[in-house]
Amino acid sequence: MKAADFRRLALALPDAVEADHHGLPSFRVATKIFATLRDAEHGHVFVDVDEIERALDLAGEWCTELWWGKKLCGLRIELAQADRRLVGHWLAAAWRARAPKKSLAKFDRPSS
Repeated sequence: MKAADFRRLALALPDAVEADHHGLPSFRVATKIFATLRDAEHGHVFVDVDEIERALDLAGEWCTELWWGKKLCGLRIELAQADRRLVGHWLAAAWRARAPKKSLAKFDRPSS
C-alpha cells in the first residue's frame, strides 16, 4: 500500500475531506480529524482502544500504538506492509466515531 492508496480509502468515505494539519495531510469529517499521513511511509488512524488492541493482534508486524503525549490515540501504520482491507476497516471505524448523523446515514444507506 502507498500513501496514495491510504488517501483514496480515506476520501472514499462520505463527506471526508483532506485538509492541512501542521503541514501534514489530515482527513476529516465535519472538521474532525480521523486520520493523517505522517509521511510517505506512515499513516495514522485515530481509532478507540478496543480497536487498537484488535489491530495489534491482527497486524502487529506493521501497525503500532500511536501516542499523543501520555494518551493512546490510535494506530501508526507502516504503509508498505499494510493490508488494504484492514486499513480500510480502521479508517471507516475512525471516520464513523467522528461523523455526524447525516454522514453516517450516507454510509449506512443500502446501495441500489
